[in-house]
Amino acid sequence: MRPKSGPRTRLHRRLSKDLSLTRRIALFLALLIGLPGIAQAQHAPTRAKLTETIEIAAAPEKVWARVRDFSDLSWNPLVATVETAPGNVLESARLVTLKTGGEIAETLYRYDEDKRMFATLVPHMDLKVLPVSTYSSYLYVKPGKAPGTTLVEWRAAFYRGWPNNNPPPELNEAAGIKAVGAFVRAALTGLKTSVESGS
Repeated sequence: MRPKSGPRTRLHRRLSKDLSLTRRIALFLALLIGLPGIAQAQHAPTRAKLTETIEIAAAPEKVWARVRDFSDLSWNPLVATVETAPGNVLESARLVTLKTGGEIAETLYRYDEDKRMFATLVPHMDLKVLPVSTYSSYLYVKPGKAPGTTLVEWRAAFYRGWPNNNPPPELNEAAGIKAVGAFVRAALTGLKTSVESGS
């Protein structure tokens, strides 16, 4: 025989039902409030990364000797002139003028002679040069697979050129990756040609 519900049992059920309804309303409101933030996060800029490599038919020490000087970009076919103080001093700045007329102001922020690597930073990129912002790059000179050869690795990281939501096509992530990739590949090809031809 089922026991009769007393006033306390009925009150407990009512409170449980009200509490459950309150929780559902609170959850709905929380989701409603969070939706704009979720949408914004989906469209906010994210840091893109790109790595390009090239094999060069020369010893690593020869390749490193060609790229190690922060003031010398004569191996890069995209560059017209470089203005900077000689030497590889950290925090040194250089102004790179491209053959297209654009300029890149970058800083040397890492340099390791033993590891044959250096890194540069471009805090404010001219969007007409590359449609990206907060650009950094690492260049590594490593032994190649075959004796007497070199693998040069160029790692780039950056944000798209448009800092807000809904970027135009020419300033979105895809445009930045495409432009930086083309820039890096052209520079690496120029380095390979310069070293292998002895120019």
